[in-house]
Amino acid sequence: MTLLILHAERTPDVTTEVVSGTAVVVFLHGYGSGERDLPGLASALGLNLPWVSLRAPINLANGGAAWFTITTPGDPDPKPVVDATDAIWSWIDEHIDPDTKIVPIGFSQGGLMASQLLRTRPERVVAPVILGGFVLGAHQPGDDQLAEDRPAVFWGRGAEDRVITVPAINRTGAFLPGHSTLSQRIYPGLAHGIDNREIDDVRHFLATHVGPDAVAV
Repeated sequence: MTLLILHAERTPDVTTEVVSGTAVVVFLHGYGSGERDLPGLASALGLNLPWVSLRAPINLANGGAAWFTITTPGDPDPKPVVDATDAIWSWIDEHIDPDTKIVPIGFSQGGLMASQLLRTRPERVVAPVILGGFVLGAHQPGDDQLAEDRPAVFWGRGAEDRVITVPAINRTGAFLPGHSTLSQRIYPGLAHGIDNREIDDVRHFLATHVGPDAVAV
């Protein structure tokens, strides 16, 4: 698996260094995109945290990548999703200090992967952000703990999003309220994308649940 790190201060490259700090943002791109898709959010959000942007393991013909192949839209087979989740954790274990919290920010398929990080190692994750994404239908190792702890989660989506299926939205809407302290936002007029309203809400969410110094407000 090739996972790239993008440093805000230098050219994208494969890293061998260990990232540390109180928390690190991990950007997770959507299907058919790549590791250069989401880093623009770092400046838009005014991030004061270190951040990385990872490339998914499956290369596609268009030059993009995927965390798993799409069979039934919105209802992936659990095994490839679990494999992708394990691969992300393997990268994190190698490159991020074990005492550092992970703040996953994912869009679309990457939003699913952000939820997977929370659902597999809830003790390691803080304030995950799911943008235009959904959750896996299969039970995950951390679900029972999440039902007790109810950590803060942001889930935002466009009211005009026709990419994420209705069953996937309904599944996510049923799961998250019982397994998190949910900040849900639905944006009128927004399709499958991210706009300034959502960025403003995410900035406030991170300032509230990671810390006021996490972002410039």
